Amino acid sequence: MFVTLLALVLTVSAHAVDGKLYVCGKSFCFGQGTKVFLSGVNMAWDQYGHDFGKHQYNTHHKSEFESIARRVAAAGGNSIRVWVHTEGQISPKFDSHGMVTDTDDGHSLISALRGYIRFARTQKLFVFLCLWNGALKQAGNERLQGLVKSTTKLQSYIDNALIPMVKALKDEPNLGGWDIMNEPEGEIIVGHQDTHQPCYDTRFLHNSGAGWVQQMYTAHQIQRFVNWQTAAIRQHDQYALVTVGSWNPKSNTDNFNMRNLYSDHCLVTAGSKSLGTLNFFSTHTYSSKTSPTTYDSVAPFRHNATAYGLNRPLVVAEFNQVLGGGWTIDGQFPYLYTHGYAGAWSWHARANGEYTDSLATQEKGLRSISGRTGHGHIRIQI
Repeated sequence: MFVTLLALVLTVSAHAVDGKLYVCGKSFCFGQGTKVFLSGVNMAWDQYGHDFGKHQYNTHHKSEFESIARRVAAAGGNSIRVWVHTEGQISPKFDSHGMVTDTDDGHSLISALRGYIRFARTQKLFVFLCLWNGALKQAGNERLQGLVKSTTKLQSYIDNALIPMVKALKDEPNLGGWDIMNEPEGEIIVGHQDTHQPCYDTRFLHNSGAGWVQQMYTAHQIQRFVNWQTAAIRQHDQYALVTVGSWNPKSNTDNFNMRNLYSDHCLVTAGSKSLGTLNFFSTHTYSSKTSPTTYDSVAPFRHNATAYGLNRPLVVAEFNQVLGGGWTIDGQFPYLYTHGYAGAWSWHARANGEYTDSLATQEKGLRSISGRTGHGHIRIQI
């Protein structure tokens, strides 16, 4: 009951904030109640894991990030999801024991993020910062492992990197929100049985496709990881919007014989921090590489948003045409816009992977809904 009341208080109080994105029911609003649909792309990386921190952004990546922001805006988009630490390659700064001691070498992370966010504002774009990645295992992953498994190491990150970032960036009007981790299910232990606490039982994920990287973390560890960081963000910015980038709706709903691992109850049960609950949900959807013209049975493009039984906005935060179940991108964006979803972000703008659309294709999707207002405004004066 306390968690529910607290969430209600935070949601209601957000309505009083002029010039910030906030939750209004199962949608987003801005300013004096203008309903917003988040239409955009993922600019996940220019150079994987090395974009922000250690003076890399201004030296090597600024022009690419700004160029893509301009193109998204020109195509009628209003938002971009950007990856920050990834697996800890260059940020935050770790000591030899895996403890976080600073944001990065050279104290450049915050200034780089601020510079990018402010440029994005000139393009009328909201920026969503995705902190960590669970979908791959690259150099530096052992640092991320330490944070997930050790509360002492996680607290060092929260104190010495996350809270300084939140405090420094919270007043940026177009900081749309925070995504704690991209696809943590890539490293989750599936088939774990827990008869005492259903939140930790992952038998429902058996043969689901989860755990494709390596089965490294229990659901409990992932949920605590999310709960603690979310609580820290919302403690220092009461109006912050926070989510987790689930790989598939299977782990983000209690319907379809699945379980929402990121429900308020599961997150607070795992981490004990009442503030550590999500303001909105986000999920990803792709058809398989072996069957690219077929979506699975729980995919958003088979259902209205209401099918998942969620009580807050749901953003489809990754999808594309190349693994799009046979859909074209200019069919995908309008479908999400008209079927109760709160946003759509295509994957990914840099287009430097085998299974990703060109940016030109993604721009076609953005343009397909750019002038519409019936299910939410897109171009907003921030």
